Amino acid sequence: MKHLSFLATIVIGCTLSGLSLHAQQSLNIYKPDAIQMALNYQEADQLDTLLRKVELNNQILPVWQADKRSFWYKRNLSDKNWEYIYVNAGTGSRKKAFDSERMALVLQKATAKLVDPGRLKITKLFFNEKADQVTLKTDNQWLKVNLADYQYTSTTDTLTEIYNAGKPLQRNRSRWEAIPEVSKSPDGKKQLLLKGGNVYVKDLETGKEVQLSFDGNKEKPYGEFTWSPDSKTLVGYRIDPKKIKEVHYVLSSVEGTTRGELKSREYAQPGDDFTSYTPTVFDVIHNKQVKVNAEPIDFFGPPELHWRKGDNRFYTYEKVDRGHQRFRIIEVDVQTGKTRNILDDQTQTFIYENRIYTRYLPETNEMIWSSEKDGYNHLYLINTITGKQQPVTKGNWVVRAVDSVDIVKREVWFRASGITSGEDPYFIHHYRIAFDGKRRVDLTPEKGNHQVTFSPDRKYYLDTYSQVNVGPVSVLKEVANSKPVLTLEEGTTADFLKTGVKLPEVFVSKARDGQTDIWGVVWQPSKMDPNKIYPVIEYIYAGPHDSFVPKNFLPYSEMQSMAELGFIVVQIDGMGTANRSKAFHDICWQNLADAGFPDRILWMKELAKKYPQADISRVGIYGTSAGGQNSTGALLFHPEFYKAAVSACGCHDNRIDKQWWNEQWMGYPVGPHYGEQSNITNAAKLQGDLLLIVGEADENVPPESTFRLADALIKANKDFEFLCVPGMGHSDGGIYGRRKKRDFFVKTLLKTEPPKRNLENVVIK
Repeated sequence: MKHLSFLATIVIGCTLSGLSLHAQQSLNIYKPDAIQMALNYQEADQLDTLLRKVELNNQILPVWQADKRSFWYKRNLSDKNWEYIYVNAGTGSRKKAFDSERMALVLQKATAKLVDPGRLKITKLFFNEKADQVTLKTDNQWLKVNLADYQYTSTTDTLTEIYNAGKPLQRNRSRWEAIPEVSKSPDGKKQLLLKGGNVYVKDLETGKEVQLSFDGNKEKPYGEFTWSPDSKTLVGYRIDPKKIKEVHYVLSSVEGTTRGELKSREYAQPGDDFTSYTPTVFDVIHNKQVKVNAEPIDFFGPPELHWRKGDNRFYTYEKVDRGHQRFRIIEVDVQTGKTRNILDDQTQTFIYENRIYTRYLPETNEMIWSSEKDGYNHLYLINTITGKQQPVTKGNWVVRAVDSVDIVKREVWFRASGITSGEDPYFIHHYRIAFDGKRRVDLTPEKGNHQVTFSPDRKYYLDTYSQVNVGPVSVLKEVANSKPVLTLEEGTTADFLKTGVKLPEVFVSKARDGQTDIWGVVWQPSKMDPNKIYPVIEYIYAGPHDSFVPKNFLPYSEMQSMAELGFIVVQIDGMGTANRSKAFHDICWQNLADAGFPDRILWMKELAKKYPQADISRVGIYGTSAGGQNSTGALLFHPEFYKAAVSACGCHDNRIDKQWWNEQWMGYPVGPHYGEQSNITNAAKLQGDLLLIVGEADENVPPESTFRLADALIKANKDFEFLCVPGMGHSDGGIYGRRKKRDFFVKTLLKTEPPKRNLENVVIK
């Protein structure tokens, strides 16, 4: 047997790219028997339970009080307990908000229910100015408690939170969002009426009605109106409605029924027709219609209008062309109907519509706009009359989001990544900068990924930062100078390491171009034998709309739990994902099947050079949704590297999935490349072991995407496993699906049987 094991090691060693034969010959395959495998499952479950009990404060959410100088927060403790902390930013002090034992007695008396001091269920909490009295809500009761003697009285709900620190500082309106239609003019003198699809305006003083349009009808009516601020102009659209087609699914197992229930809903797929809106202007003073010299809006609904300050003759609107290759700010002259482009951004690949930021400054006829036109996402100041552009930010780094705009100080508060050299380019830092691009201030200079919330008056901010294997630190700082006021929490890894867990490790290697860094994370078994080699499993989500490798402290995760069974688990952001350069992102354009696989494979080959225990001759992969598409694609397009895959609720053909997401990356019109990259079209190429999981009630990706793939595999005479979960929506299969995923990799990669759970007295989860 020793000779056979040695021979197997040599054979595997010869197949591992980048590893020396000597290194591989010195290692043996990790192949637990059924008893050891059952023990692995049990120990993984025990570790999961232990890790969930360890204290973790990855983010603190302050609840600011009426004085705007003090706040409280709930601090997590070990064993899933918590306590309340009171902070006075003005004095830089921090203390327990109250005695939890005594407060538990108060709540117990008031509610006549047993109360755990470590798990006080307080839903609202307000302190007086001296912080010696609190008003709180528990179990739908309001109490006023004196913290000197813990005497209490019942009270009523008279206090409200002045500020929600968890909400964004500003509301960014979606371009899918409908504009509220107001029928009465701003001056209150006129009323809009619609009759038979045509436009009428009624004078509310005289009752006289005037018909303004004559070509509308029930099939193509006028609608979606907006008044000018001076009530002299009405902007509307001639609408060409298109019915959105439906998708369907059957609920097979509804309790109390004997038949499946058919569910149907509207669901636009790539290439489907959209309702179009042809803009038109009505002069309500002279009772005439003015045709706007602009093409219909056939993507998104009618846009928000922005009127020129002090001159109601001009308004501007945003237009995103279908196909995502052009974005414009168009100005309309309501007197003539003539239009001109204030801004016209075009690209040969795609414009990421959801990341286009616009903020209008009507008092100065300016706007802030974001674009990747110079290769990175940056901010520009636009004169909305002349169209003149001035960069606010620039450089080989990425603006990730705008938090707010200070019109008075003419500053932008934003998040960015990639500015700080020598650290992970995905780490988010918070900044403010003047409109002219000067005086950039880093509010969060410490190394790590930062999460920031501000006080109501923006005098203070709470900064929590961490890394995937470095505990979180939460610091209260002053906005004026970014100086720390008080450290609230300082996380440690010690308690996690005491459980025996190995914290994830960051690994970086070069992309397919040999220059760009690809970042990923590695999870290893806690009891990994350095003398053995372990299969590698990749958790993949290559959806181009973001990046996905975790950056915050992550001592516990599904990836670590899977590693405990005897795998090395990895997660990687390959080229084609977001938050790097435009060129990095463009790899995905009409090319979703690529999924960054060339970079991922190179990354794992380099990983095996550093970690000889990583057996890249046995690589598995799993993912959900777009990750489900990716994981199946790994077996279809890269079977020489990937050997087993679990794919949950995958969008296996981009023609079957939702319109807005797929046309963003695959383009419009729908061309042959959609079919050429489809997992369904390429099903006959399957090599390796595949498990498909789908919920029958998936309303995100239609379940037929997975069923059609199964049909194509059957017709191609391919072997695979299939799990359809009754009643489940868009998911990885829930607890049962995740269990089947683990069992599948144990069978296909470790060549060992998982626990027989149907036998009596088996308690392995």
